Amino acid sequence: MARSTSGESLLSRVVRIYEAFGPDHRAVTLSELALRSDLPLATASRLVNELIEHGWLRRDAQRRICVGVRMWELASRAAPTLGLQEAAIPFMSDLHAAVGNHVQLGVLQERDVLYIERLSAPRAIRNRVRVAGRLPLHATSSGLVLLAHAPAEMQEAELSRPLTALTRHTITDPAILRSTLSEIRHTGVAYCPGFVDEDATGIAVPIRTTGGRVVAALSVLVPNEMTARTAIPALRAAGRGISRLLGDTTEVRNIA
Repeated sequence: MARSTSGESLLSRVVRIYEAFGPDHRAVTLSELALRSDLPLATASRLVNELIEHGWLRRDAQRRICVGVRMWELASRAAPTLGLQEAAIPFMSDLHAAVGNHVQLGVLQERDVLYIERLSAPRAIRNRVRVAGRLPLHATSSGLVLLAHAPAEMQEAELSRPLTALTRHTITDPAILRSTLSEIRHTGVAYCPGFVDEDATGIAVPIRTTGGRVVAALSVLVPNEMTARTAIPALRAAGRGISRLLGDTTEVRNIA
């Protein structure tokens, strides 16, 4: 594989280009892309032009660079979470109709919860979650469910690192976090008022294979008020439905 004068492979440089995109950087200028990928402008320009030729990148009407349709097509067709999403969508739709606010599906990815599906409504409460977006495990209901059922060594690693507060309600004390994880395993639900947004309550339940392995978290985001807990029965029912439909397929086992 071709390497630069610094010894870096071509593939590594292409990966850096794609990692320059994100929920808040869906379209960037060539200069921004070179800066965000830490590549010389000439190198970025050459690689971008080649990727555009293959449909992996594209330019919008303002000549900014975006991820190409060809990349989206391949990612959608081969996504490891596709079976999970297909199983979840009918139950998420019913849950969305019942709660009238955001319904989300997240999986564990490194030290974050990665949101792979979301249903919303025009007048729903403000939500920081985006599809393909990430949030810290300790700060979200979905993340806490996933962390509560993660291997012990991963939990200890999370407990030993600094815990960033997104609001004054976010758990930042390791002792409280440890107790919270134990409670989630006992009750089967994470209830997080104001953890990500002062005005919103996140509530999540685990999605399991028939073997009992937790592979995802189903959550709702509702207004932070006394009636928030009324969403829990419908959320539990949807979680159980998705779990039953999933079974214990190879695709589910390989999500993480």
